[in-house]
Amino acid sequence: MTNPLRIAFLGLGVMGAPMAGHLARAGHKVTAYNRTASSAASWLDLCRGDGFDVTTAPTPSEAAAGQDVVITCVGNDDDLAQVVLGDRGALQSMPEGALYIDHTTVSPSIAQVIADRAAERGVEALDAPVSGGQAGAENGRLAIMCGGSAGAMERARPVMQAYGARIVHVGDAGAGQATKAVNQICIAGTLAGLSEGVRFAQAAGLDMDKVLEAISGGAAQSWQMENRWTSMDAGEFEFGFAIDWMRKDLAIALAEGRARGLSLPITALVDQFYAEVQALGGARQDTSALIRHLPDQGRK
Repeated sequence: MTNPLRIAFLGLGVMGAPMAGHLARAGHKVTAYNRTASSAASWLDLCRGDGFDVTTAPTPSEAAAGQDVVITCVGNDDDLAQVVLGDRGALQSMPEGALYIDHTTVSPSIAQVIADRAAERGVEALDAPVSGGQAGAENGRLAIMCGGSAGAMERARPVMQAYGARIVHVGDAGAGQATKAVNQICIAGTLAGLSEGVRFAQAAGLDMDKVLEAISGGAAQSWQMENRWTSMDAGEFEFGFAIDWMRKDLAIALAEGRARGLSLPITALVDQFYAEVQALGGARQDTSALIRHLPDQGRK
């Protein structure tokens, strides 16, 4: 266990709440902020029931005051800018020498802006988006891709080990967010192929368990296959990371591609498939609901 630190955690959604809980469980003194106060109150009661040293604050600035580390996990670029750079944002009150870690998936450009503004105040910053979904956050098994200085990375690693299973420093400020775009591009293509594979197997009247056993040990194997084949076959799509958020992430990837003169045709196509599923009422279903854009023709 790392030495106890004073940590502010801003954003207690499906990812942030368990991550903040892991920090408290590791012995850190955690002050949390959440835009919805009732969610912060529920988190506080749960953590105090477990005997953790936690409290909440009414604004990001008050939460961040006097802390050794400030961590954010919010929604999008605008949310992050408000929480960090706004009139009552965290950066207003962070002391010189503090460490800032952002686990939100946002654009590399806002990550660079925040890193520059943090440096002006003598604060080290790390953009560190995560992968692994709600289950990864709850189990403390997230993959974390980090952009920032080597010094910030050295300080942040023992903190993030409370909820991260794989933590990789990929480059300077913004590189973590660019790597997360790569991650989402790859997931989108994998889920598109998996959706078609499941529908084909259903239409062919195959034993779905036997098909999974046969192909999951070969070149077709993926995390998505091992964890979502059975639930996609059953039409179950309540596993955390929502299509609304995936489309937000894919929009970042497509915009970054355009900025670099790069065409991402498969990503753009899958994004449109997700738009179709949103229109079917699947906006809050998890990303494996992509299969819904393919009609279920029944089984032989």
